[in-house]
Amino acid sequence: MNTVQKMDGDLLFWIQEHLRNPYLTPLMKGLSMLGNAGFIWLILTLGLLLWKPKRLVGVLATISMAVNYIINNLILKNVVARTRPYEGLPEIKLLLRKAVDYSFPSGHSSVSFAAAVVMFLCLPRKFGVPALVLATLIAFSRLYVGIHYPTDVTFGIISGIVIGYVVGTVGKKYLEKFAHKEI
Repeated sequence: MNTVQKMDGDLLFWIQEHLRNPYLTPLMKGLSMLGNAGFIWLILTLGLLLWKPKRLVGVLATISMAVNYIINNLILKNVVARTRPYEGLPEIKLLLRKAVDYSFPSGHSSVSFAAAVVMFLCLPRKFGVPALVLATLIAFSRLYVGIHYPTDVTFGIISGIVIGYVVGTVGKKYLEKFAHKEI
């Protein structure tokens, strides 16, 4: 595990030293804050729920985010109880306020991908692809601002993809059958 922790720290230091700059920092802070409490995904899902032809996609995105929250935020964060990088690596300069919960897995990354994968699977590509791009940018922003280790973000992405895929594929088939129409 020490090797993984060293690689995590080295990558964060590299991002801090080579990618941070005065032009990118406001964008990364803004992207990170968009993910607070799944805000942007809740807004997008609300839009889907209000858009009658895509209401079922909104239902699936809601289910995906709820399952993600239970698994990642309520269970895994408390079981793993990993401290934040700025607590374990004093050289990391945090660009946001300190978080009040544990670090593993990244909730921003997991909820972003849980919702974006459902949108990618169930909406036209002109909506699904931008959702995945936004999810990727939010996940990267968590490293950029120094609030997560790379393994936190990686696991958040993987778990979000799995949850979004399962809910999106199984739920889509069930809801299409239930509603007697294509999503």
